Amino acid sequence: MKLDILAIGVHPDDVELSCSGTLLKHIDLGYKVGIVDLTKGELGTRGSAEIRLQEVEAATKIMGVHTRENLGFADGFFTDDKEHQLELIKIIRKYQPSIVFTNSKFDRHPDHGRAAQLTYNACFLAGLSKIETTLAGEQQTAHRPKALYNYIQSLHTEPDFVVDISAHFEKKLEAIRAFKSQFHHAEANTNEAETFISNPQFMDFVKARAVHFGVPIGVQYAEGFTANRTLGVNNLMELV
Repeated sequence: MKLDILAIGVHPDDVELSCSGTLLKHIDLGYKVGIVDLTKGELGTRGSAEIRLQEVEAATKIMGVHTRENLGFADGFFTDDKEHQLELIKIIRKYQPSIVFTNSKFDRHPDHGRAAQLTYNACFLAGLSKIETTLAGEQQTAHRPKALYNYIQSLHTEPDFVVDISAHFEKKLEAIRAFKSQFHHAEANTNEAETFISNPQFMDFVKARAVHFGVPIGVQYAEGFTANRTLGVNNLMELV
């Protein structure tokens, strides 16, 4: 399956929190969208890897993405080395996305920046024909995405562009809340330790961030991204 957009997140729920509104919008526009989680989030304070996988299934169904995979890298301990690059190269060549989204370059969780660099390297290397990879016994062809964008996570980062997600914000929240073990809700297990994202105010932060990105372009809610290239415009009349 060739994808228009491939969203990569190091932990299950990274994509939902940071760019699911943009994915939902482009699915509605008729584009093919997929997600790859690099780890199972097994080091998360709350819940377990098994629970997270069940939550991933629920969130994926809510969003209606066309495909989703988990590469099973070691949460907290994966590295940006040849072994991990090759596994991600195989995925990029498998789906041949035009656009890739990935984690913030620098954030409060060190996995995020490491995943961003790994994705950057893999996207470039996937375009080199002399790097040979096979999948299901068949030789893969080289493919380099047209664009790689980093979504914005916990730490404030000035976006290079924002996407209006006003019509999709409620479904974004629904997808986030599918991760019941991670976020505050009325039936939460009070025996588990509170974390940065399980604090009751965290969902207020998610909404405030979306409002903050939306206000400059005159919309209710938006998601922000940073670019690894100079952005060009074909039609000035299409800018928001």
